[in-house]
Amino acid sequence: MTVLRREQAEAVLARAGVAVQPVELVTVLPALRTLLGGLRRGQVVAVDAAGVLPLALLAGATAAGSWSAVVGLSQFGVLAASDLGADLDRVVLVEDPGDQWAEVVAVLLTSVELVLVQPPVQVGGQLARRLVALARRHGSALVCVGDWEGAQTRLRIASSLWVGAGQGDGHLRGRRVKVEASGRGSGARPRSAWLWLPGPDGTVSGADLEALEAG
Repeated sequence: MTVLRREQAEAVLARAGVAVQPVELVTVLPALRTLLGGLRRGQVVAVDAAGVLPLALLAGATAAGSWSAVVGLSQFGVLAASDLGADLDRVVLVEDPGDQWAEVVAVLLTSVELVLVQPPVQVGGQLARRLVALARRHGSALVCVGDWEGAQTRLRIASSLWVGAGQGDGHLRGRRVKVEASGRGSGARPRSAWLWLPGPDGTVSGADLEALEAG
């Protein structure tokens, strides 16, 4: 048996005259595309902690017209999400689902394109498989704040620096962070990017040396 990488398999099919349909993705903000490209429907992205990063994923999806839901984020920043570009008219917020959080997520996976959830416990085993199966069946992307057993992609902030404050004076103007992505399968290759999260204007943009010099 010959095992081909995805690119090789697509090339073989192309030579045979078989068109390969691209995987439909839920849109992410342009600054995040070097890390993700997009959110694959039917897969789980685990973000290490609550904050601006999961809100940025929500912002990219809703700004592109996708309906999204937020479950269990008691500190969901409505203004912060709006500043990042989220279309709040396309967001369903379930702030405190209680012990029924998994049932709430299951229902929402059948009706919106992106579900952002902060489970009260680590998710694994049969529950994780059931929710992922629902996401695949209905073409939804699932973003988990915290750990999720079997997540295809994991995002974490490896370094963070607020800028703007002087020696005890001034105002914080933005945060420059290094975001690392890892995973398995086609997303196994580690990737990283420096981002403004958020930048001085409240948005998400590139913050590597080339972007800073251009700015």
